[in-house]
Amino acid sequence: MSQLPIERVIPSLIEKLQNHSQLILKASTGAGKSTHLPLMLLKEQVINGKIIMLEPRRLAARNIASYLASQLGEKVGEQVGFRIKGETKVSPQTRLEIVTEGVMTRMIQSDPELSGVGLLIFDEYHERSIHADTSLAFALEVQEALRDDLKLLIMSATLDQLALQTLLPRAAYVESDGRMFPVTTSYTPLKTNQRIVEATEQAIRKTLLNETGSILVFLSGVGEIKQLEERLNDLSSDIVIRPLYGQLDTKKQQLALKPALKGERKIVLATNVAETSLTIEGIRIVIDSGYEQKATFDAKTGITKLEKKRIAQSSAEQRKGRAGRLEPGVCIRLYTEAQYQQQPQVQIPEIESSDLSSLVLELTKWGVINPLDLQWLTPPPDGNIQQARSLLSQLDLIDKQGQLSILGEKSQQLNIEPRLAAALLQASTQSASHLQTALFMLPIIEEPAKSVQSKDLSFHLSLFLEGRYPKQTEYQQRVQRLARTLSVKADITQVSIDFIGEVLALGFPDRLAVAKGTLGQFQLSNGHGVQVDEIESIAQSDYLVVVDLLKGSQNRSYVFLAASLSKSSLFSAVSHLIIEKEYVDWDEKSGRIVAEKRTYLGRVILQKERMSSPDPDKISLALLNMLKGKGIENLDWNKEVQALHSRLLCCEEWLPEIPLPAMSEAQLLESAELWLLPFMNGIKNDKQLKSINLTNALEAYVGWDAMKLINEYLPAYYLLPTGTKAKINYQLQSEPKISVRMQEVYGEAQTPLLAQGTKKLVMELLSPAQRPLQTTSDLAGFWKGSYKEVQKEMKGRYPKHIWPDDPANHQATKKTKRHFN
Repeated sequence: MSQLPIERVIPSLIEKLQNHSQLILKASTGAGKSTHLPLMLLKEQVINGKIIMLEPRRLAARNIASYLASQLGEKVGEQVGFRIKGETKVSPQTRLEIVTEGVMTRMIQSDPELSGVGLLIFDEYHERSIHADTSLAFALEVQEALRDDLKLLIMSATLDQLALQTLLPRAAYVESDGRMFPVTTSYTPLKTNQRIVEATEQAIRKTLLNETGSILVFLSGVGEIKQLEERLNDLSSDIVIRPLYGQLDTKKQQLALKPALKGERKIVLATNVAETSLTIEGIRIVIDSGYEQKATFDAKTGITKLEKKRIAQSSAEQRKGRAGRLEPGVCIRLYTEAQYQQQPQVQIPEIESSDLSSLVLELTKWGVINPLDLQWLTPPPDGNIQQARSLLSQLDLIDKQGQLSILGEKSQQLNIEPRLAAALLQASTQSASHLQTALFMLPIIEEPAKSVQSKDLSFHLSLFLEGRYPKQTEYQQRVQRLARTLSVKADITQVSIDFIGEVLALGFPDRLAVAKGTLGQFQLSNGHGVQVDEIESIAQSDYLVVVDLLKGSQNRSYVFLAASLSKSSLFSAVSHLIIEKEYVDWDEKSGRIVAEKRTYLGRVILQKERMSSPDPDKISLALLNMLKGKGIENLDWNKEVQALHSRLLCCEEWLPEIPLPAMSEAQLLESAELWLLPFMNGIKNDKQLKSINLTNALEAYVGWDAMKLINEYLPAYYLLPTGTKAKINYQLQSEPKISVRMQEVYGEAQTPLLAQGTKKLVMELLSPAQRPLQTTSDLAGFWKGSYKEVQKEMKGRYPKHIWPDDPANHQATKKTKRHFN
């Protein structure tokens, strides 16, 4: 142990811990920070009080505690103990506790002053679990408000040093070298169209021939581990295959961690659970696929998507570090160096891509409504916070003010997920059978046995009740612990398969699903579609409570665990979520108004009944919705209306001082409730819409005062000297224009002006036969200029009409020469 690199900085660490309340330790893989450092702190009695060390993984917590206890020649639970979900080994003599799974958060919540605790250690903080981030945020507030003597140590091999120093500007900083032996890195990328399992198999077989020592292989998930294990079953008997992942049986996990027997070589096939903290004996070679399974939460649907993604550079370095613990090692990366350089330096924190309902509940209990009131390395996203609050409100765990409800207070004592807490507590108010059913189901939901392939929760529970469920004893112990928390006795005789759906409905109100007609296709109450394998018994159900699902490719989500629910159970269990509404809307397929009384569960229609006399106001709104979809041409948008509309658009642009509502067709459609709805009394279908006088409707919308000004400055007609009303054509891109026989504008010396003198009235001057002769916006100039050419030609063509030499001063007329004789 004294040869470990961390040994060289121990004096500095001890000195800084004695003189600083916060310390950041960056120590590369293999330095001994998780093992040697805690022992030295115990032996040197540096800390007054207990040391609590947070590990992100249960497997690591258990093994570190075991290793440290053995170094002291003791059993776990004496000076060194651990607390993990479902298992605790501590005693009054325990001075160092290794904790995980939110245990540290729970310890701070139950005793904010952390009585008797001198130091909190956040190990492998680069993994950035929600639990670590939450505990650190709480610990910083405790340190600032209650315990200025409390010490915090944050350590990792690949932590984001600059970000942490920004969060903790007063923290001392220590850096230690890492692995004791060099590791040679090589890059062996996949061939075109080659699958990762095939490439990994080839790399293993080649490495077995060219290198000595045991091999640690990093894969993205359990599926790849099992495939590879099967492909390697022909290896010689002196080569043992050891899988290693979180859900694996504890004894099999220990086999993977122990060194190979004499004369054997070990191949450990692991997920990223082996990246940090764990010491896997005898490993000299690492083969890194470069991938991991990453869960990403979608706040809009409330569904998590599990994706295979490339690892960050920090994870690649952690994996590489496994190879240089005991002798010079080898790291084979199944990707290119360029791909390594393209990856982000550190992984995305869990707080950015997870369901935050548990976090919000913790914050609420802590007394924080706005998460930004705490110090975070990465603040939780607002969208995920809002989604979590919405769910917690549905579960009745928080009230309208965002405070813990009575049920929410009780849920905090259970130390389980909010959904499961709500289901269990609600079941306790129904009947003894409901409660016992919930007690026996919850451990299965928390960690369903992977070997049981069925997606039907009733099948899982049946096996458990029959004593045939995998790890039966462990599940029974979990039931007993839950029962003790509620101060009741577990009674298997009162468990009823028939109550499963009813019990779970109150914990998964947004996961209630209704069959869509096609076998295996369902729609969740939040509107999202999900799929169940057709061979599953629950695929035949009309209603489901979906407990576990994942979003797959092509926006489809797959159900992994669910329970069937009868219609009567649905209506009784979640009657508060079932709403009746009158639905009146335009149906495009039938081309008519549909009026129904509908029963909704969230966004899903449970049943509908035709209405004979729907509300007239709702009919009007339905017709407006139709118009917004199909366009304004479904009204009587005739030439008169078009002319008025053009005039209003011109006024909007030319005379902005006249207050007008928005007038484009799109804007009129959007605001149809304001100007069209008042004229829709008695309108019951789309055909009757054509009877509405749109001129009156638009003028009423504009208002009497504004229309008075418009009629004055932009009149619809120009009154000619002869008394003729010439219709003015208004267009946004051009000047206003009239078409008129030339004789009717004799005596008009100047071009008329509109829009308070800002626009000239363009005149298209016509012959007696109504054919265009000249278009001008300068009437005076025309009379003095090109009129002479027009006069000469027109005298010959229309000799009966008057063609004066001085038209600007001649009397306008509609008549021929004979009327002047």
